[in-house]
Amino acid sequence: MRSIARVINGRRVSDGAGVDIRRVIGLAGADYIDPFLMFDDFRNDDPSGYVAGFPPHPHRGFETVTYMLKGKMRHRDSNGNAGLLEDGAVQWMTAGRGILHSEMPEQTDGSLWGFQIWLNLPQHLQMAEPGYQDIPASDITEFEQDGIAYRLVAGELFGHTGPAKTHLPVLMVDIAPYGGQTTIPLTDGETAIMFCFEGELSIAGHTIGDGDLVVLDGDGGVAIQGHGRGLLLSSPPLNEPIARHGPFVLSTEGELKKAFIDYQLGQLAPNQEAFLASGGRG
Repeated sequence: MRSIARVINGRRVSDGAGVDIRRVIGLAGADYIDPFLMFDDFRNDDPSGYVAGFPPHPHRGFETVTYMLKGKMRHRDSNGNAGLLEDGAVQWMTAGRGILHSEMPEQTDGSLWGFQIWLNLPQHLQMAEPGYQDIPASDITEFEQDGIAYRLVAGELFGHTGPAKTHLPVLMVDIAPYGGQTTIPLTDGETAIMFCFEGELSIAGHTIGDGDLVVLDGDGGVAIQGHGRGLLLSSPPLNEPIARHGPFVLSTEGELKKAFIDYQLGQLAPNQEAFLASGGRG
């Protein structure tokens, strides 16, 4: 069974055009938990803290995963994809060799709440064809077992399969014990993290509260119980060098420099200049 290697709470930061978020992974001291590059909790009941959203910006070399709990986020990208993330939906975007996109919040009763995870790609996939999956709440695999509710986004668990198609093995599951207990089987050697976002959870015998993220250690499964809800992610570490700055994550400084040059020359992604000129509206 796995144990707790560390507990991270993160801190408030501003991103995009002034969106107030709690960043848990992606800060000094928790810069990168291979292969997880970033974990943001963007919950806010004050529209002034998020309404400006994330206007058009570029990415290259990795994947972004957005999981909405409450509120709406309208997405458009330079490949012509568009969608509206609503309560319980997931957007899984592969930036690959280059894409520009915008993510603009729309209110639900004044509130916005969700998570964004940046997932690294191995060097041989960093220049892959960009891709986009818009997964509505109705397509998330929901099931209950022994009184515990699960929402499985990616991977396999207890004979169920999540809808997300991934380049590498990824388990992403929303777990709500609410008084029950479970043991989640995990693949040996994979990096596993869990973020508590409601109530309290006991994970591997250690109690954490709302806003805490645990990094698990060792092999085997993980024991979870308590009166709360959390998001569990597991994926194999890449064990490769990374070079990152702003919206780009690659393997070498040369690749990183080229990404910036390509963007400045309007060559990062097809339709780059037209997309920027439209303000992300087409």
